[in-house]
This record gives sequence, C-alpha cells and structure tokens, in this order.
Amino acid sequence: MIKFHNTMGTVSMTNDYFAGLVNTAAQSCYGVVAITASSPADSIKSLVLGDDFPEKGVRVTSENGRLVIELHIKVSYGLNISAIVKSITHKVKYVVENATGLPVARIDVAVDDILTD
Repeated sequence: MIKFHNTMGTVSMTNDYFAGLVNTAAQSCYGVVAITASSPADSIKSLVLGDDFPEKGVRVTSENGRLVIELHIKVSYGLNISAIVKSITHKVKYVVENATGLPVARIDVAVDDILTD
C-alpha cells in the first residue's frame, strides 16, 4: 500500500491498483509478449490464482515520496530490446504519473525471456 498526503488528507493506493496500471501500460507496448513472474512466490501464485493476477511481474515501492517500479517481461524475438524497454519506460511513467499524480523516480525493466514465433 502506498500512501501520500495532500491538502485534502491522506490517500492510500493498493499495490493491486499500481500493478494493474503498470501491467496494462506495459502490455500495450509493441514487442511485449507477456509479463512474467518475477519471483518464486509469483510462480506459486500463478499456479493457485491462474496466470492473470494483477501483481504478476510488477513491484511498486515508494522511495522518498517517489515511485520505483520493477517490471519483468517477455519480448518477441528479432526486435530491438533497447527500443522496447525505452518505449515501456516512457509509457509506464506517463500512465502512472497521469493516473496518480505521483512522480516516478525510476522504472527497472527486466527482460526475462525472448519468445520466437
């Protein structure tokens, strides 16, 4: 849960909200095939909850009032990985900052797999 204070009081946003927001933004980028499990705990959750649970492959934390986003993805073979990662970071930052009003400090994208056709 990420909390921040504004003139109207304290606002709390769940990790599921952030994970869903980041997941949707990342998957809309060209070359991203899927979001992957980032830890053994995510793999176990995939077995229990199915492949589509909001926090899969996404971790959002707060550092000095700014968001730090960690994202694990699979990409298509033959594409420029650097360009895909750059596209994802720009898109995710734009979507998260516009939806929440919170600044994003950094986005760490890990390419865990490359899938061939």
